[in-house]
Amino acid sequence: MGILTETLAGKGTVAILGHVNPDGDCIGSCLGMYNYLKENFDCREITVFLEQPSDKFGYLKGFGEIRTEYDPQRRFDLCLTLDASDVSRLGAFAPYLETAADSLCIDHHITNRGLARVNVIESEASSTCEVLFGLLEREKISHAVAECLYTGIIHDTGVFKYSNTSKRTMEIAGWLINQGLDFPTIIDKSFYERSYRQTRLLGQALVDSRLLMDGRLICSVLEHDSFVRYDNCPASATDGIIDQLRIVRGVEVAALLYATGKPSEYKMSLRTNSEVDVSRIAQSFGGGGHVKAAGCTVTGEPEEIIGRLCERIREQWDKIG
Repeated sequence: MGILTETLAGKGTVAILGHVNPDGDCIGSCLGMYNYLKENFDCREITVFLEQPSDKFGYLKGFGEIRTEYDPQRRFDLCLTLDASDVSRLGAFAPYLETAADSLCIDHHITNRGLARVNVIESEASSTCEVLFGLLEREKISHAVAECLYTGIIHDTGVFKYSNTSKRTMEIAGWLINQGLDFPTIIDKSFYERSYRQTRLLGQALVDSRLLMDGRLICSVLEHDSFVRYDNCPASATDGIIDQLRIVRGVEVAALLYATGKPSEYKMSLRTNSEVDVSRIAQSFGGGGHVKAAGCTVTGEPEEIIGRLCERIREQWDKIG
């Protein structure tokens, strides 16, 4: 009996949680789990709770069933967390984990120290969807589940071009494709395609970007009025911007700050092309993530935040030599 089956034994109500501002791996793993449980287990109630996800993932089965509001009266027999490195990353839905009778965490972030009773954390995996695949019985993986898992893998590997892509990642992706996936459409529609307002927001971020530290660091800041200006773009519209900053020639570290709407509060996404460990930098700001990709929520003025970021990068450069 596998970990998933053991943990689900006797559980009638299940909550599935992902991280704030959910990306492709978060949405793919949450809906992959949701569909797998709905198809193979007799749970009375299974609910996915996420902040409003981008409608570009609307092709995934169960997308329309995602709940975006927290109900303080609800309690669950089991809380499953996917792709969330710590409790704070669960956002408004964190109390569901705290009040659940049992809990299981599935993740791949190196900074995750375990936030549930049972924790399956594989930091060497490309994505949480890759970890989840290893927990599922292959003969029970439907087309709908395969579509969810493939979506998560392509998003966290940058369509297999990031350094977290391994032989196992490619083998899993190949197996999923063989379940009849229209993978070219999945890649184009969910990874490359942008709405017009997203494209304009991307342009704003690129125009306002700055090269610092002799061109080795690139930073861009999106204030709240930028989201309003471009047809009230949601936070999910920032998807992909950090990667466009990262590929600028000569850049070793890329940082994108965007306003959350709260006074002086920003989300900061970090990427690196060098030996700099951005997960350590994110941790110093109270966040987490991976060696090459990480993020956090920070408070202060952008110039002050960027100044602190420069200090953290210099500290690592001094150690690297």
